[in-house]
Amino acid sequence: PGDAVFLHESPACLVAVAEAQWPVLVPCRGLGSSARSAREDSWLKSLFVRKVDPRKDAHSNLLAKRETSSLYKLQFHNVKPECLEAYNKLCQEVLPKIHEEKHYPCALVGTWNTWYGEQDQAVHLWRYEGGYPALNEVMSKLRQNKEFTEFRKERGNMLLSRKNQLLLEFSFWNEPVPRNGPNIYELRSYQLRPGTMIEWGNYWARAIRFRQDNNEAVGGFFSQIGQLYMVHHLWAYKDLQTREDIRNAAWHKPGWDELVYYTVPLIQEMESRIMIPLKISPLQ
Repeated sequence: PGDAVFLHESPACLVAVAEAQWPVLVPCRGLGSSARSAREDSWLKSLFVRKVDPRKDAHSNLLAKRETSSLYKLQFHNVKPECLEAYNKLCQEVLPKIHEEKHYPCALVGTWNTWYGEQDQAVHLWRYEGGYPALNEVMSKLRQNKEFTEFRKERGNMLLSRKNQLLLEFSFWNEPVPRNGPNIYELRSYQLRPGTMIEWGNYWARAIRFRQDNNEAVGGFFSQIGQLYMVHHLWAYKDLQTREDIRNAAWHKPGWDELVYYTVPLIQEMESRIMIPLKISPLQ
C-alpha cells in the first residue's frame, strides 16, 4: 500500500519497501539458492538507485546575491568571565579606528555580547566589499599594522576560545544595513543536513515574506568556509515580548505552517542567541 512496491519472481520473492527515499529490500521466506538470491538482489537494487540531480552551477552562485560580491566573516569569541568588560572596552577603542579607514575594504556590520545562549561571548559580523581579494588585502594590511598586532595580543589574553566562518548572503534576504536602537538581536543558527541547502533556499525565499511586516529581518547568510552547511538568520526586536508576539503572529498567516513543516526535516541542529549590541555597533 502507499509507496510500497512488491515484486515477485517464483520461486523466490523479494519485497522492496520504499522508506524515506531509500528502499529497503527485505527477503521473504522460500528463497532459492544463495547465488541466485544474490543475483536477484543485485538486479532489484539497481532498479532503485537514487538518481543524482546534476548541478550546472555552485550552490553559492545559485543562492547568493549576484549584484554584489560581498563576503562576510562571523566571529565568535568566548571571553574569560572576569575579562568581558575589559574586552568590550578594548574593542570599542581600537576596532573603529582600524576598520573605518578608507584603505581597508571592509566594514563592521554589527558587534554584540550574547545575553541568552552561550554566556560571556562576543559576536562580530564583518563585510568585505569585493569578496576574497578584499579579505586578503585587509588581512595583509592588518599584519603590518602595529596597533592591530598589539590589540590582538592583548585581546588573546582575555579569550578562552574563538572561531569564525566565512559567509555569503542569501539573495532573497534583506541587506544588513545600520539601524537605530534600542534593539535586541537574535542570531538563529541552523546546521543543515548535507545536500539540502538548495531546498532550504527555495523554501525560505517564500518564507521570508511572512517575516518582514515588522522590519525584524536583518540578514540571512550561509557558510562557505568553517563549519559547512550552516545557515544564520539575524533578527532585530524591540524586546523579548515583542519577539514572542511577532513570532506567534506568523503562525496565523496562511502558508507559514506549511513552510515550517517542510524546512524542519532539513535541520540537524539549531541554536538561538539573544544578543545586545555594543556601543560601536552600526546595528543598534
